[in-house]
Amino acid sequence: MFKGLSQGVKISITRSISTAFEQYMSRIEWAEDRFNLQDFIQDWKEYIHTNSSWYGKIDEQTKNDPVFHQELANKINETIEKILSEEPTKEQIEEIEELQSQSGKEFSYSCKAEAKYVAEQLNEELKKKQNS
Repeated sequence: MFKGLSQGVKISITRSISTAFEQYMSRIEWAEDRFNLQDFIQDWKEYIHTNSSWYGKIDEQTKNDPVFHQELANKINETIEKILSEEPTKEQIEEIEELQSQSGKEFSYSCKAEAKYVAEQLNEELKKKQNS
């Protein structure tokens, strides 16, 4: 079923999973012990209903098919695994090291998406310090 979708819809589904996952992880501050798959799935459902064009392009019969749901679950797992296994870039590592030395705080991170979050947090913290 999933394989029968257009390439554009499949890309859009993957992008919606990635975006919703990164937003969810940001909301829980990338605290792995706070991760709850059901909460993430709920966030993703809300995201696809409000922000994704692909959801309206799939007929109701497909949306209600258990096989399609299993294929989506597989795609979710695959996408999350890809996000978590993508190494931070050299530039991200250098930026975070510089920001950590400026802020005096150290953060751990293990993937590119988490590194992006850490850099954003450090930048926000430094802005607050400068405005104080």
